Amino acid sequence: MRARLGGRIVFGGSAVLLGVIALMWHDADTWQTLRQIWRLPFGAFIGGCLMMLQIAGGVGIEYRGTARLAAIVLGIVYLLFSLACIPGIVAAPTSYVNYGNFFEQFSPLCGALAVSAASETNAARAAAFGRVARLGLGLSAISFTLSQIFYLRFTADLVPKWIPPNQIFWAILTTIAFALAAIAILINRQTPLAITLMALMLTLFGVVVWIPILIAHPKAHLNWSEFALTFLIAGAAWVVADSSRLSKQAHTQT
Repeated sequence: MRARLGGRIVFGGSAVLLGVIALMWHDADTWQTLRQIWRLPFGAFIGGCLMMLQIAGGVGIEYRGTARLAAIVLGIVYLLFSLACIPGIVAAPTSYVNYGNFFEQFSPLCGALAVSAASETNAARAAAFGRVARLGLGLSAISFTLSQIFYLRFTADLVPKWIPPNQIFWAILTTIAFALAAIAILINRQTPLAITLMALMLTLFGVVVWIPILIAHPKAHLNWSEFALTFLIAGAAWVVADSSRLSKQAHTQT
């Protein structure tokens, strides 16, 4: 199955950007929950290698001939990034922020699986990869919903004040949108549309929320990592939507 290029451009480009800023600014703001990797033996070396693999995977995923191998590389990287969040969950199981951190790393893994599904020649494996990617993104959408519910005031504060009617309105509306997307994805009803709309919403987050913050505070490393992570998740959602659309087309043809 052949996937559209747009989602891979956003997904791969964001992976490259995240890797670059993590190597440029070796601090907790750019690594965030992944600083758990630093605590491993040779943690700085391991982390640097993972970031370089993320950059290589992000570049490779843009080309049809290397997309499949690059998706495998990114899948391994994001699987390890997801596992790096588990110690935080174990240490503070009642704090939802740690679960949210896990799904922020898990959703790009779903994107890598979706690219693998789109480039897979075996129909059964392609369907399996696509199904896991869809369900994983659905669970991630639930996590995004819960994160916004538990931290609604923080979410509202990110909304530019010039957008009418007010910040709380948009925080609540986007929370509902995440919840509806999660339901549609998990029950597999209008899935490509639901995921595409979620990807569009995340892209608007990046444009409306993070770009103005970057312009106002360009030296804050946390802003750069959040900007790149937002577009990485949006790109992942986009490629999962493409994979789901291709899967439905293949099912219809058979």
